[in-house]
Amino acid sequence: MKLFIIGLLIILLTAPLSFSRVGGGDITFKVKRGGDVSFSHDSHVSNAGLQCTDCHASLYMTKEKHRKVTMAQMQKGQSCGACHNAKKAFDVKANCSNCHKK
Repeated sequence: MKLFIIGLLIILLTAPLSFSRVGGGDITFKVKRGGDVSFSHDSHVSNAGLQCTDCHASLYMTKEKHRKVTMAQMQKGQSCGACHNAKKAFDVKANCSNCHKK
Protein backbone atom coordinates (compact mmCIF):
# COMPACT_ATOMS: atom_id res chain seq x y z
CA MET A 1 0.00 0.00 0.00
CA LYS A 2 2.84 2.36 0.87
CA LEU A 3 4.47 1.78 -2.55
CA PHE A 4 1.14 2.44 -4.27
CA ILE A 5 0.77 5.81 -2.52
CA ILE A 6 4.37 6.78 -3.33
CA GLY A 7 3.87 5.78 -6.97
CA LEU A 8 0.62 7.72 -7.17
CA LEU A 9 2.29 10.82 -5.70
CA ILE A 10 5.13 10.61 -8.22
CA ILE A 11 2.65 10.35 -11.10
CA LEU A 12 0.57 13.26 -9.80
CA LEU A 13 3.60 15.46 -9.26
CA THR A 14 5.26 14.76 -12.62
CA ALA A 15 2.18 14.55 -14.87
CA PRO A 16 1.94 18.33 -15.41
CA LEU A 17 5.55 18.35 -16.63
CA SER A 18 4.82 15.87 -19.38
CA PHE A 19 1.97 18.01 -20.67
CA SER A 20 3.68 21.38 -20.31
CA ARG A 21 4.65 23.31 -23.39
CA VAL A 22 8.21 24.47 -23.90
CA GLY A 23 8.29 27.88 -25.48
CA GLY A 24 5.39 29.72 -26.97
CA GLY A 25 5.63 28.56 -30.55
CA ASP A 26 6.64 30.74 -33.46
CA ILE A 27 5.56 34.36 -33.72
CA THR A 28 5.59 36.40 -36.91
CA PHE A 29 5.96 40.14 -36.57
CA LYS A 30 4.62 42.04 -39.57
CA VAL A 31 6.98 44.90 -40.45
CA LYS A 32 6.80 47.50 -43.21
CA ARG A 33 10.47 47.38 -44.31
CA GLY A 34 12.98 44.58 -44.52
CA GLY A 35 10.55 41.67 -44.48
CA ASP A 36 8.55 40.10 -41.69
CA VAL A 37 10.36 38.76 -38.63
CA SER A 38 9.87 35.20 -37.43
CA PHE A 39 10.64 34.53 -33.80
CA SER A 40 10.99 30.96 -32.55
CA HIS A 41 10.43 30.45 -28.84
CA ASP A 42 11.69 26.88 -29.16
CA SER A 43 15.07 27.90 -30.55
CA HIS A 44 15.55 30.42 -27.76
CA VAL A 45 14.35 28.07 -25.00
CA SER A 46 15.73 24.73 -26.23
CA ASN A 47 18.80 25.78 -28.22
CA ALA A 48 19.92 28.83 -26.26
CA GLY A 49 18.83 27.50 -22.87
CA LEU A 50 16.83 30.57 -21.90
CA GLN A 51 14.06 30.51 -19.33
CA CYS A 52 10.73 32.26 -19.94
CA THR A 53 11.59 34.78 -17.22
CA ASP A 54 14.80 35.79 -19.03
CA CYS A 55 12.61 37.81 -21.42
CA HIS A 56 9.12 37.91 -19.91
CA ALA A 57 8.18 40.33 -18.35
CA SER A 58 11.35 42.41 -18.38
CA LEU A 59 12.06 42.70 -22.12
CA TYR A 60 8.70 41.56 -23.41
CA MET A 61 5.27 41.30 -21.99
CA THR A 62 2.80 38.81 -23.42
CA LYS A 63 1.18 38.65 -26.83
CA GLU A 64 -1.83 40.43 -25.37
CA LYS A 65 0.33 43.20 -23.86
CA HIS A 66 2.75 43.48 -26.80
CA ARG A 67 4.41 46.83 -27.27
CA LYS A 68 5.87 48.06 -30.53
CA VAL A 69 9.65 47.96 -30.81
CA THR A 70 11.80 49.69 -33.40
CA MET A 71 15.19 48.76 -34.86
CA ALA A 72 16.59 51.96 -33.36
CA GLN A 73 15.54 50.74 -29.90
CA MET A 74 17.07 47.31 -30.52
CA GLN A 75 20.34 48.91 -31.62
CA LYS A 76 20.38 50.75 -28.28
CA GLY A 77 20.14 47.44 -26.39
CA GLN A 78 16.40 47.28 -25.84
CA SER A 79 14.13 44.39 -26.72
CA CYS A 80 16.01 41.84 -28.92
CA GLY A 81 19.08 44.06 -28.74
CA ALA A 82 19.51 43.24 -25.05
CA CYS A 83 21.03 39.91 -26.13
CA HIS A 84 21.59 40.39 -29.85
CA ASN A 85 24.46 42.79 -29.34
CA ALA A 86 27.40 40.78 -30.80
CA LYS A 87 28.41 39.79 -27.25
CA LYS A 88 25.71 37.34 -26.15
CA ALA A 89 24.30 36.60 -29.61
CA PHE A 90 24.58 37.85 -33.19
CA ASP A 91 24.28 41.61 -33.62
CA VAL A 92 20.95 43.02 -34.86
CA LYS A 93 22.87 45.75 -36.71
CA ALA A 94 24.84 43.45 -39.01
CA ASN A 95 22.70 40.35 -39.42
CA CYS A 96 19.36 41.51 -40.81
CA SER A 97 18.63 38.31 -42.74
CA ASN A 98 18.82 36.19 -39.57
CA CYS A 99 15.46 37.62 -38.52
CA HIS A 100 13.93 39.39 -41.51
CA LYS A 101 12.51 37.02 -44.11
CA LYS A 102 11.21 38.33 -47.42
